[in-house]
Amino acid sequence: MLVGGGGGDHQDFPATTGGQQLGVEVATVAPLVASHQGQWSVHRPYGSGVPTWDFPPVDTADDDGLVGVGADLEPETLLAAYRSGLFPMPLTVAPRRRLLGWWSPDPRAVLPLDGLVVSRSLRRSCRRFEVRVDTAFEAVIAACADPDRDGKWITSEVRQAYVRLHHQGWAHSVEAWDDEGRLAGGLYGVAIGGLFAGESMFHHQRDASKVALVGLVERMGAGGAGLLDVQWTTPHLASLGVLDVRRAEYLVLLAEALRRPLPPVFLPTDRPCA
Repeated sequence: MLVGGGGGDHQDFPATTGGQQLGVEVATVAPLVASHQGQWSVHRPYGSGVPTWDFPPVDTADDDGLVGVGADLEPETLLAAYRSGLFPMPLTVAPRRRLLGWWSPDPRAVLPLDGLVVSRSLRRSCRRFEVRVDTAFEAVIAACADPDRDGKWITSEVRQAYVRLHHQGWAHSVEAWDDEGRLAGGLYGVAIGGLFAGESMFHHQRDASKVALVGLVERMGAGGAGLLDVQWTTPHLASLGVLDVRRAEYLVLLAEALRRPLPPVFLPTDRPCA
């Protein structure tokens, strides 16, 4: 989930707090896992270009938005999940033990491309940074995965999975650089057609992550994109213009966005280097 205040050094799209996630307490995870692990089926070989796993329907999610537990982080799996309205996030079940959860929260947080609230101070900050796309993806995800951050949901497996997606042209970074050539902040996510599914963001300098968000919204709008998914809402996100939509409405927005072409800024020919 997007958060972007001027306080700490890191922000996330997914909401995590310490050893708990999404309000799912460790003591309640075992029955959740038991109820969701039996819904998967496998019938396709790896490397086939199609997802190996069949996802449970999103409307089978529990009250926390958990649809399933298990599967893998192969590119085909991740892309099929996003196209289905799901996203992955590890689920803490015990100290030093995590399982892979697949989520479809209801309501879902989205940022309308014409609804971003840009304050006067943020507009000033936008003049302090240069926004670039896909010039430092691995540096952005490394900063987002800093083990000192709260939640620490970006495991080494998650990080490697999104680096693979980036090399395949699906995952992208939007970066804010200062006038001394330093990476000041940024975000990353997955672009499929007119969908951008935000995953995480960070800043080392005040407002840098929000400047990256402004840059993302501008580029998505110019490229004809339709949906910026930020997963869960926080009060800070709401102050930036993020809205909650019901799952059924989100799925309609998603289907429409997936029919749109990929914005040119995310095409490989438009990237300087990764």
